[in-house]
Amino acid sequence: MTEREARAGEDMSPTLSPAAEVKSAVAGFLKEFNIFQIEVKQSLQHQEERLTMLDRKTMTFGRPALSAHADLEVPHRKAFNAYLRSGDDDGLRGLVLEGKAMSTAVAADGGYLVDPQTADTIRSMLSSTASLRAVSNVVQVEASSFDVLIDRSDVGSGWATEAAATAETATPAIERISIKLHELSAMPKASQRLLDDSAFDVEGWLAGKIATRFIRAEAAAFVGGDGVDKPKGILLPAKVANASWAWGSLGYVPTGAAADFATANASDCVVNLVYALGADYRANATFLMNSKTAGAVRKMKDADGRFMWGDSLQAGEPARLMGYPVLICEDMPDVAANSYPVAFGDFRAGYTIAERPDLRILRDPFSAKPHVLFYASKRVGGDITDYAAIKLLKVAVS
Repeated sequence: MTEREARAGEDMSPTLSPAAEVKSAVAGFLKEFNIFQIEVKQSLQHQEERLTMLDRKTMTFGRPALSAHADLEVPHRKAFNAYLRSGDDDGLRGLVLEGKAMSTAVAADGGYLVDPQTADTIRSMLSSTASLRAVSNVVQVEASSFDVLIDRSDVGSGWATEAAATAETATPAIERISIKLHELSAMPKASQRLLDDSAFDVEGWLAGKIATRFIRAEAAAFVGGDGVDKPKGILLPAKVANASWAWGSLGYVPTGAAADFATANASDCVVNLVYALGADYRANATFLMNSKTAGAVRKMKDADGRFMWGDSLQAGEPARLMGYPVLICEDMPDVAANSYPVAFGDFRAGYTIAERPDLRILRDPFSAKPHVLFYASKRVGGDITDYAAIKLLKVAVS
């Protein structure tokens, strides 16, 4: 064996290959990185523990966090519910309410304004019913009457030349129709035991009862009211043949038979009624009749044998007669001699309903023991504001 002897001062350690050097360097880097990572985690843990300690030292025990959404009507609803159930009016008297309609929680006659949710429920039920309110102009007022200004004349005009003097033209005249508000009331009752039941929704029950009574009373008054302690109905004004129509009266078209629709060409009277109305009103016009009249009208056919009545293909949409919607109002007269069973017109332009926005409730536990009476009242009025916007069908020969 050959022996090698080292020279003096020479390093005889073996030399590493390039791959081994890289591997050794990577291993050293990973070891140092792991040590750094452990140190960072320890530092973050110490910092989190310190923040937690500071939080606990500075935390005070207070009220629970309030909801971001505050129901402003809750105090009034609770107070009103207590009044309905037991007659406790302390909550209502202590309320400070905003808005003119709710500024006097306690009325001079002992009545109380209804909470907004119950009032809105009643209004929505009134608006969704098949009465003249659904197609009329409804306004809310804060007075005892509502004045409508009518301009039914035209501004005069004429042709002018370059040199000639311009003559004075006619000035339009303004008329005023005053709609007086009348008191509409309902008085449902419930037993005190039923009111004491905590599971009984007294507000919902009361809203339904009031709306039902108001619906019946309003619908009848808007059609046939005589204006005495009630609104003036659309059938109250004088009726004249449409050829002789003048402001202040309603024009009518005859059916051609004394006590019914004409046997031959029965649909002609409906066509005549539609075109008796001015073109500017026909775009928004609606038929008004009761169910019995509708049953007779829907059998009518035109000269080609096609039905003039068309049922709605969409839920919630009214049926149509000659392309115009039909509103079924049971307070319209039946088909009889000299009656007016069908009205056609733009009721939003022709009839105005004025009402106060407040609704009042008076609780009476004494008059009908062991029941409790709830006297509800509101003020409403109605009148024709454009006599040219409504035409009637009269059961008569001419």
